Amino acid sequence: MNAATQYRQYPGPAGVIDTAVDLPAGLASGVAIVAHPHPLQGGTRDNKVAQTLARAFLAAGYAVWRPNFRGVGASAGAHDHGQGETDDLLALLDAIVADSSLPEAARQRPALAGFSFGSFVQTRVVRTWLERGRAVGPVVLVGPAVGRFAAVEVPPDTLVVHGESDDIVPLLAVFDWARPQQLPIVVLPGADHFFHRRLTQLKQIVLAHLIAWHPAHGVGTGGSLSDAQG
Repeated sequence: MNAATQYRQYPGPAGVIDTAVDLPAGLASGVAIVAHPHPLQGGTRDNKVAQTLARAFLAAGYAVWRPNFRGVGASAGAHDHGQGETDDLLALLDAIVADSSLPEAARQRPALAGFSFGSFVQTRVVRTWLERGRAVGPVVLVGPAVGRFAAVEVPPDTLVVHGESDDIVPLLAVFDWARPQQLPIVVLPGADHFFHRRLTQLKQIVLAHLIAWHPAHGVGTGGSLSDAQG
């Protein structure tokens, strides 16, 4: 993403997870994993929306990991329709929260973000992480591919951003997924699936959410999926 980007390989269930890592200038205020769009449709960690998400988290003081999904770049394995990809992100998450080189407070509530197929995978990661009794930080889903994949329920403070003119994942499909959860959606008028010419605006929306999120959430208290039912 920039000259300071590090490239690391982490062990995963299918082998190596090829990962780009960006660290903030000072101590990290949090840690985040950004998941990219569908690998069989050209998605990689260098996708522009994935990079925009990473830049927003970095600007908010987060250390950011952008893994390549299975079969992309140097990542081992083959596309597994979301199951193996979920397992890989959980393995990466375990490695990040165990990394003592990072501030302990930053690792207590990891943030999870994704674009398109990556958003679908992150809904599964969030659910499993919370079912393990672990705390989660901000969850950011952009252009979530909920009409194409069985995305699950997410925490009530999840940020969902979608383009009004998305012709890959119709806005109505996102509303159908969000409605039972009473989950708000930020809609960018006229924006397409890839947010062409709207990436700066997307970054500003995500960054504002991240800045507002920290004062509103005590470190280590962890939200849960059941909060949405209250």
